[in-house]
Amino acid sequence: MLEKIKKLRVHIGLKSIILAGVCIVLILIDLLTKIFEERYNWNFIVIPNFIEVEGGSVHRNPGCAFSFLANASWGQGFLIAMTFILLAVLIAVYIFLPERFTLIKVALSMIIAGAIGNLIDRLAYRQVRDFVGVNMFGNMVFCNFADFWITFGTALAILDIMFINEFALFPLTKKAKAAQAKHKENEENKEITGEEILPTEDKDNKSDE
Repeated sequence: MLEKIKKLRVHIGLKSIILAGVCIVLILIDLLTKIFEERYNWNFIVIPNFIEVEGGSVHRNPGCAFSFLANASWGQGFLIAMTFILLAVLIAVYIFLPERFTLIKVALSMIIAGAIGNLIDRLAYRQVRDFVGVNMFGNMVFCNFADFWITFGTALAILDIMFINEFALFPLTKKAKAAQAKHKENEENKEITGEEILPTEDKDNKSDE
């Protein structure tokens, strides 16, 4: 286990820097829309019977999704602590994940942006400012853009892990299938020669050292 940890290297290239910038933009979008809905008392329908906006500080959630832990006296402190822990893990994964895992890095930037957006609300107001209503199974559930970032990011990560990236559980793309065939060849070569065939990106990094 310690050997694997020692082998970890920081992977922050141009792609990661751009996505970090995107993450900041997503945080600003979330915070600004929350400010505007309060200031201008937004009330309008986006899609009839499906998506509507109801601002003016009407919908506030001291809990998390579907008002979970909203009535618990210890709920807010617990959610803040868990968010800090989650962010630490996500940021570490983002930093150490190789640049070739593009979709996962995109997903992580979205999830981190959503987590930070709602964390700022919890620290500042002890509740989350919701104003976008989405009809779910006949009930209007209110959320915000930070929730959208987390939802979309999580869905993208699951999609990538299940079907797209080189370690996909059920590879559907030619690239994923080719990468898994390469990994299999790598393992067989390692058993025979004791040497590992490094991915192109890792070869480049090693030569730079």
